[in-house]
Amino acid sequence: MRIDRRNLLLGGAALALGAASSRIAAAQQRRLFDSHCHIIDHRFPIVANQGYTPPHFPLDAYQAQVKPLGVVGGAVVSGSFQANDQTYLMDVLPKLGPNWVGVTQIPNDLPDAEIVKLGAIGVRAVRFNVFRGRIDSADNIVALATRCHAVAGWHSEIYADAAALKPFVDRLSKLPQIVIDHLGMTEAGVPVLLDLVAAGCKVKATGFGRAKVDVPKTLERIAQKNPAALVFGTDIPSTRAERPFLASDIDLVEKVLGPELAKKAMWDNAIALYKIKADR
Repeated sequence: MRIDRRNLLLGGAALALGAASSRIAAAQQRRLFDSHCHIIDHRFPIVANQGYTPPHFPLDAYQAQVKPLGVVGGAVVSGSFQANDQTYLMDVLPKLGPNWVGVTQIPNDLPDAEIVKLGAIGVRAVRFNVFRGRIDSADNIVALATRCHAVAGWHSEIYADAAALKPFVDRLSKLPQIVIDHLGMTEAGVPVLLDLVAAGCKVKATGFGRAKVDVPKTLERIAQKNPAALVFGTDIPSTRAERPFLASDIDLVEKVLGPELAKKAMWDNAIALYKIKADR
């Protein structure tokens, strides 16, 4: 049987257009809270970290990328290359509106009054970037995390290989609320991650292109341990990741978790975690 090449190509194009149309339609029905994104505006201080300086990625570039995905809220997270600068958050958070919050890095000795001021502009968490070279003892992490919660109600977010947290599970579990970034980063860290989840820890379903884990299996195990634990994010612009965020990462979460748990991960869990007063 002779295959008509022209019709074959047209059929393939139609299938591709159909898939794209389905994804657009799904995004139009979806409300997605992006619990982990970075805005990199070179008008504000940028500090090279481990020899790396990220490219300019301002707010409008981010919005253009996520609008088609159905993102209507999120958490702007300070990267290692932003050190303890708060000026970029002071600029960007008022432009984003009430469904958006900040996650920032601060020095251990930042006065309580400054923490309160940051809370007033929408910062909701303090970040400990252990993976990228911030050296904090467990004592320092616990002390600052406890103080930030007492002063401003912030929770704590930790970017680390979860395997390295094993000696501190008991101490971290006693904090008011912690969040582990990027599925804990390594397969060796997954058992530690699950122990923390059992104690109430949240986990960011982010960085699928950087974490060295079996992503579907890890998502499934976390959701089984606690359906309220996962919070999804894009990690855009995915600085230093082996592969950047793909729209198909959303499809993966929906396929693995199913519609009900996926909605929790993409909206409900994050809204509760970041204390967003939004219509659910």
